[in-house]
Amino acid sequence: MQTFISYDGTRLAYHEKGSGAPLVCVPGGPGRAAAYLGDLGGLSAHRRLILLDNRGTGDSAAPADPQTYRCDRLVDDVEALRSHLGLERIDLLAHSASGNVATLYAARHPHRLSRMVLVAPGWRATGLPFSDDEWLAAIRRRADEPWYAEAHAALMRLNDGDVTPANRRIASPLFFGRWNAAAVAFAETDEAQRSPAANAGFGVPGTFGDPDRTRAALTALAAPVLLLGGDLDPAPTVRLLEEFAALFPSGQLTIQPHAGHVPWVDDPAAFTTTVAAFLDHA
Repeated sequence: MQTFISYDGTRLAYHEKGSGAPLVCVPGGPGRAAAYLGDLGGLSAHRRLILLDNRGTGDSAAPADPQTYRCDRLVDDVEALRSHLGLERIDLLAHSASGNVATLYAARHPHRLSRMVLVAPGWRATGLPFSDDEWLAAIRRRADEPWYAEAHAALMRLNDGDVTPANRRIASPLFFGRWNAAAVAFAETDEAQRSPAANAGFGVPGTFGDPDRTRAALTALAAPVLLLGGDLDPAPTVRLLEEFAALFPSGQLTIQPHAGHVPWVDDPAAFTTTVAAFLDHA
């Protein structure tokens, strides 16, 4: 573990895995420590992963000001990490909710990016439409699974505000392409790695800025961008990812088959092959 001082004096931690050119990795959750990323299915064999613990998670200190848990303020932590690493530009990977952080970083600091990978990314910073009907239809595709009835009921309870560890655990199969031993083991780490304060502060009103301005800024981004999603992920869906990728001048989209919201767990080889090829492309 290594640490650095961010823009407001908060000491943040990051963990390095592997060797080679650095890849800054921002975890999602929101409010989950970077430990859940592991080595991203073996991606550390291709890149030196710089795994950031967002403020208040993992080995990073909690900030004095809870307002800095906001998504738009986490962008400043990524920029502080880039400066600390002494890199003129970075390759950046973000998963799930932190897709919003990376998107706002790209809009605010386009000249600091070499390449960007958005894995099952959050999209609220873009303002792209996504309806409850689309979400429910995506969930119903798993209706033939033996665990579906229980998982669906738990997810609806979560959606109604009954956010408990038990409901999250029971709903977990809906977020994987295969509910196997690897998925079960991954899901069991969730609560221990999650910070309630960081989770609650991430998406407060106003945190995603002006989506119109963000989308306009993305049209000027020169860096290539890969969006990678699972075909069975209930959110973002394939349709949404297609619209998201189209926002970037050099946007690419890969849909990993038989994968959900955590594609490096569903099929590590497919995930690492895709991401490594994108990052190493001249």
